[in-house]
Amino acid sequence: MTGLADAAVRPGLPEPFAPRTVGIIGAGLMGTTLAAATAKFGIRVVLYDADPQALGTVAARIACETGADAAGQITTTSDLLSAATCDAVLESIVESLAAKQRLYGELEPHLGPGTMVFSNTSTISICALAAKMRYRSRFCGLHFFHPVRRRPLVEIIRHPATSDRTVAAATALAKSIGKVPLLVNDGPGFLVNRLLMPYLGEALELLLEGASMESIERAALDFGMALGPLRLTDEIGLDTLLLGGRVLWKAFPLRIAPSPLLVAMYKAKRLGRKVGRGFFAYPAGAAVDEPGCLDPQVEPILAAWAKGRQSFTASQIINRLLLPMVLEATRVLEEKAVSQPRDIDLGSVLGLGFPAARGGLLRWADERGPREIVAALGQFAHLGVRVNPTPLLLQMARDNTRFCA
Repeated sequence: MTGLADAAVRPGLPEPFAPRTVGIIGAGLMGTTLAAATAKFGIRVVLYDADPQALGTVAARIACETGADAAGQITTTSDLLSAATCDAVLESIVESLAAKQRLYGELEPHLGPGTMVFSNTSTISICALAAKMRYRSRFCGLHFFHPVRRRPLVEIIRHPATSDRTVAAATALAKSIGKVPLLVNDGPGFLVNRLLMPYLGEALELLLEGASMESIERAALDFGMALGPLRLTDEIGLDTLLLGGRVLWKAFPLRIAPSPLLVAMYKAKRLGRKVGRGFFAYPAGAAVDEPGCLDPQVEPILAAWAKGRQSFTASQIINRLLLPMVLEATRVLEEKAVSQPRDIDLGSVLGLGFPAARGGLLRWADERGPREIVAALGQFAHLGVRVNPTPLLLQMARDNTRFCA
């Protein structure tokens, strides 16, 4: 994947300025893992949270991520000013437009003269986030992926007022902590989460249709995915997925709908690894990479929302999980959300854990060919508009062309 990674950021950016101090806002699961990932490269981190209880558990969580050495680079604080005067501020709070804009309003009066502000939002439009900001030129998206320690990709999302210097600084920061930056255009879900939602959403639908949790996870892992969709859901956090999903449901209501299973799991407080139980159960004190075991206590929740008891082959499961992702990739290309198909392959491998040996989502699609994909999608026509072939895919099938020719 070296060639893909080398092409991740477009040329022509100014000389990069790599922040040496980073204020991270939010000491939740994601904020803490970002602090650990940054500190282990020798960058000083000021980790802010208004909740003393969250700050009180930071040291133990950092130690689980990187060991005691990196912890010395991290200062925790409930004083927003301490974080605001760093070279850069990385916001990682709840996925809510109102909450983030409220934070920026509190933050901006205290920013240092050159301090840049990055948001780790996973789905919310960067233009919308920047709408009420005073220093818009110093703001862009810097979106990391779960789990941070395993996912080398970072999406960099600019809005019209973002300066080239800000993009260059975000790029330099990503590279300085061992990540691969990918510049994408603004829009709901950016690139990777637009591909992720069909993967996770179809897994939930398969469960309701009768597929077992084990069969879905096994099919994905045997294909080569780094994590099965249910394990990945747990890693992200079902509350986080629900909040981020709302943005995409509002943006694309004809093809994305909230899963009743996701809502039921959320109401049952099965939020994933962060609370020790989701689709998997995680023993107390388990190592951060311990996979956990599929939890049979989920079965009554499944039974309450089941649509049937169909059986599925591994091939059918893979088609259900991956072909909707290919469709979403064609929409991304039609909308010019990325500059080239290679960006989608990079995002799928480094951001989603798509098997690198298969070259990426579109390389895999090319091996099957557009005509075979259109035919396979026809078997799912009963699922409605979300599996309808796009104009781009239909044209490719007529011409028998490929994404990565």
